[in-house]
Amino acid sequence: MQDVILSNRENFYLNFKIIHLNFTDLNLIEPIAKAIQEQGYTTPTPIQERSIPEILEGRDFLGCAQTGTGKTAAFAIPILQNLSKNKIPNKNIKALILTPTRELAIQIEENIQAYGKYLPLKELVIFGGVKQGNQEAALRRGVDILVATPGRLLDFIAQGIISLKNLEIFVLDEADRMLDMGFVHDVKRIIKLLPQRRQTLFFSATMPGEIQKLANSILNNPVKVEVTPVSSTADTIKQSVYFVEKDNKLNLLSHILQNDIADSVLVFSRTKHGADKIARKLQKDEISAEAIHGNKSQNARQNALNNFKSGKTRVLVATDIAARGIDIDELKFVINFELSDVSETYVHRIGRTGRAGAEGSSISFVDGLDLLNLKNTEKLIGKKIPVIKNHPFHTDDLVAQKRDSNNKPAAAGADRSQKPNNNSRPNNNNRNKKKPKPSETPSTGFKKPKNKSFTRKK
Repeated sequence: MQDVILSNRENFYLNFKIIHLNFTDLNLIEPIAKAIQEQGYTTPTPIQERSIPEILEGRDFLGCAQTGTGKTAAFAIPILQNLSKNKIPNKNIKALILTPTRELAIQIEENIQAYGKYLPLKELVIFGGVKQGNQEAALRRGVDILVATPGRLLDFIAQGIISLKNLEIFVLDEADRMLDMGFVHDVKRIIKLLPQRRQTLFFSATMPGEIQKLANSILNNPVKVEVTPVSSTADTIKQSVYFVEKDNKLNLLSHILQNDIADSVLVFSRTKHGADKIARKLQKDEISAEAIHGNKSQNARQNALNNFKSGKTRVLVATDIAARGIDIDELKFVINFELSDVSETYVHRIGRTGRAGAEGSSISFVDGLDLLNLKNTEKLIGKKIPVIKNHPFHTDDLVAQKRDSNNKPAAAGADRSQKPNNNSRPNNNNRNKKKPKPSETPSTGFKKPKNKSFTRKK
């Protein structure tokens, strides 16, 4: 059962009582039911349970759900079912799914292909960074469901290869990430080309003001569902913190991978340079590793991801551009080489593991520059993260230090340094603060690349 609370004509919220449905309860047609059963799906996730019936009814939908909640299936399954009702085949694009990165686009297309394997519908993914010949040929043969990144889509539209005038369903996925990556203007250009009469599905992990404004402008009386706020972490993830001096982080990582963890591991780095440095160190220690970040070519990023998925590469080192774009089944370990200044990023990072009820573990390396971020992260998630001391590089002598605008430690005296108390936590009330000796001062860390204006690659 559901209780509906009306707020205004643009939005209403659905609050669901606890019920446990199976996919068989969602009135899916036999070809889709068979396909998802083969994928091992039995019980829908909360976002799937709440969205599939509404999207099947043709409603506009606003889903505020973080990654790992099953939102791809939440929109892909009802889109496939609704489009399967069209009895007269044609070459028109009927559904457009817009997503910010090539990795996400490929994953969505793979899922659509799996769910719709017994349907006569044609799906295609297009993205930049590769020659357009094969994509163009497939478009000319006719496509029912198109998954696209903004840049390549606009390229094809400008060339007259793609027309959206007959579009029935528009999906904007990872809307907040579109904003972060500088795609919001491209998205608005694309929206202006869509027919007024359409079903719009809008998904975002967070809802900053500009994204809320965009949602309000394109949705018509939508159903709004918020599932698992960004401040929460899955109970299935075992979280831990390792206190370590910055200069010992690389050695600690190699030690853990050689002695404590035998599985594949996803490592997050604050910077592109740092990711490359970590991968080189692991390779030197005969641990198979690759780095993935924005400076890598599209092909290099996809090859690294494929190698990691297949097990050819044991460790994938990623910057936050990949934090919500990597979908690895049964990933058990995530390591934060540093903590992000944005506490919500911690939730997105460790959300790569412990998915769909599976158990996972996250380890965060914390030096003096990370202590403040650790405090803010724990405040966000509402709990203390246990500190693990039984490793050869543990220290109780960290001094909290802020980063300056160049990602380096702030100058001495720029902030009030503090060291952990007996509980290995920063003590804000400790008046006898220990000033670091020159030899104890954390190193400057990785150099932050200068901000550059975004240039869309074709």
